[in-house]
Amino acid sequence: MTETLDLEVGAYDLVVHAMGLHWADDPVGQVVQCARALQPDGLFLSAAFGGSTLTELRQALAQAETQVMGGLSPRVAPMAEVRDMGALLQRAGLALPVADTLRKTVTYSDAIALMKDLRAMGETNALAGRHKAIAPRAFFPTAAAIYANSFPAEENRIQASFEFVFLTGWAPHDSQQQPLRPGAATSRLATALNVTEHSASAPLGATFDEGTNPVHDLPKDGSSNQK
Repeated sequence: MTETLDLEVGAYDLVVHAMGLHWADDPVGQVVQCARALQPDGLFLSAAFGGSTLTELRQALAQAETQVMGGLSPRVAPMAEVRDMGALLQRAGLALPVADTLRKTVTYSDAIALMKDLRAMGETNALAGRHKAIAPRAFFPTAAAIYANSFPAEENRIQASFEFVFLTGWAPHDSQQQPLRPGAATSRLATALNVTEHSASAPLGATFDEGTNPVHDLPKDGSSNQK
């Protein structure tokens, strides 16, 4: 994919990066470019494949290559975990960042049908370090047999996992929510939950009695009468 995006700085109130971030050589740079293209309070949205995508195919190909060719080469591109992808939003300077995942399990008649579908989707192996020689005749049938035995699905089919990672972040603006400074809360969480709040003074491993050591509100002057 193109590493330099054709985006005008500060020109858009919405930028959508759809199903391409997992292919980027520089995903941080991609998100930074999208962030720079936003107007204040503009929204960035991204959808991309995440780390558990095609984990079954990755394992089957690795085992088959070890058996047939006596070694390993990258055949399924590595994909980032949701925590790492969420960190891209903060590194790009976007506000109110949110990262979420959706996992789907799809079934195919066999591994060959899955690989044909991936080719039709434009999601085949494009890694520079991939094994570029033609695979031995036995390689793909062996991989398909390993896949079928290791990851079966109902009706004599196989299962394939896909993880979608969704990212949202906003270009900073004064109207957005701002975090309060520590200690600025005016009410207790226990009050909101209608439960009794307790201190953490009990020794490790002690039996906890819900009626002991309740936490009392401090005097309004902020002082404590505890010794």
